[in-house]
Amino acid sequence: MQQPSPEPTPVILAVDDLRALPRATRLVRTSREGVQLLQEHRGMFIDELWLDHDLGGDDSIMPVVTLLEEAAFHGNPFQIGTVYVHSANPIGAETVVRSLSHWKYHVHRAVAQ
Repeated sequence: MQQPSPEPTPVILAVDDLRALPRATRLVRTSREGVQLLQEHRGMFIDELWLDHDLGGDDSIMPVVTLLEEAAFHGNPFQIGTVYVHSANPIGAETVVRSLSHWKYHVHRAVAQ
């Protein structure tokens, strides 16, 4: 009798400058690293994407949001199950939620786990 295949490990990506986010399979700390991380996963299904708005100093998540928006604008959005926006900055978080929802990404405002 054949053994069932193990369930694939979910792909959970995160961009956050401070939090540990233990569920994440990959965690990066800057927007530049976030853009690179998404480009590495282009064409792959991402189960969850966790985004923090403020990334320290003058850095924010907006370059990552722009990449996601541009992909959707050109008819080739990233394949993401759910984008979770967790941020202590309510205005920044709402901007991200609104921007990505406009492009039909499945987005939730969340508390980081």
